[in-house]
Amino acid sequence: AGFIKSPLSQKRLTQDSVELYCEAIGNPIPEIQWWFEGNDPNETYAQLWDGARQDRVQINATYNLHSTSTVSIANLSLDDSGMYECRASNDPDRNHLSKSPKVKWIRSQANVFVIERPNIIAVMSVAPGKLILSCNMSAPHGPIEGHEWMRGDKTLQTDTESSAFTSYTIEGKMEEHSGVYDCVYKTNPVVKAQVNISVAPQVVAYKKSEHGNEGDTGVLTCKSPSFPPVSTWTWYKNEREPIINASGRYIIKSSGNKTELRILKLSIEEDTGDYHCNASNTFGFGGATVNLRVRSRLAALWPFLGIVAEVLVLVTIIFIYEKRRKPDEVLD
Repeated sequence: AGFIKSPLSQKRLTQDSVELYCEAIGNPIPEIQWWFEGNDPNETYAQLWDGARQDRVQINATYNLHSTSTVSIANLSLDDSGMYECRASNDPDRNHLSKSPKVKWIRSQANVFVIERPNIIAVMSVAPGKLILSCNMSAPHGPIEGHEWMRGDKTLQTDTESSAFTSYTIEGKMEEHSGVYDCVYKTNPVVKAQVNISVAPQVVAYKKSEHGNEGDTGVLTCKSPSFPPVSTWTWYKNEREPIINASGRYIIKSSGNKTELRILKLSIEEDTGDYHCNASNTFGFGGATVNLRVRSRLAALWPFLGIVAEVLVLVTIIFIYEKRRKPDEVLD
């Protein structure tokens, strides 16, 4: 038996992707093939293979206790519309060029409709004290049942209006709300566009002041939560020459919006001071300062030695007082 687990009819937009899943059970384990028939009346079924359609078709199959196969088509075009057929057979002569197989191919089908992606004009405008994000869709392919504004997985605003225009207002400055926002149209299939709020890096130090013991490893960290991500991080000490990664005792690890400077074997004379982490992206530059203080290894002993000294002074005072005090008179 063979069957497709994906929906039997799917609507997709151009440039989207689609995935169909087929499973077959039999003994011996059957082979699975994928075939396609376009919507052109003169077109007939043609077999699909991994890497077809300029490598947009990917077929993954596993043959264990039963057969499973998945066909994925990326960057869909209108020509990808049509009937996709999963065929399964375990007959030894199933692929023979002259013999007909005794067991016919078991078939299951799914129809894919590819619709031209509508054009959406996405705009961000700045007003006094607020930002206005808007989307306007031209020539919707179907009825609009509402809109959503999202940032990542978080829904910011939702409605049930049928208008091709939708907007979202943010109170505050660009630097406080940079990121990627999605306007989502509730159509079949769903249509969405992105509105980006882009700023120069807004760099903050994890700690403005760090402390380390002499001989230990010091760790200084900076991050930038703004969008777009930082393209280049640079560390300076006391605004002098930039610190080169893996030079001497310095190790710099930067990934996206975070950077970390490690200083090996801290020295009081050489490493104490201000360190500057500078970031850049396509919209500008930003930076922050971290002050590093290096303590002596004996620093932890000073409080203990102070307590010992206080005890010795107190004992000495008591001893002197007892020596100088007149003896008590003997009572009759």
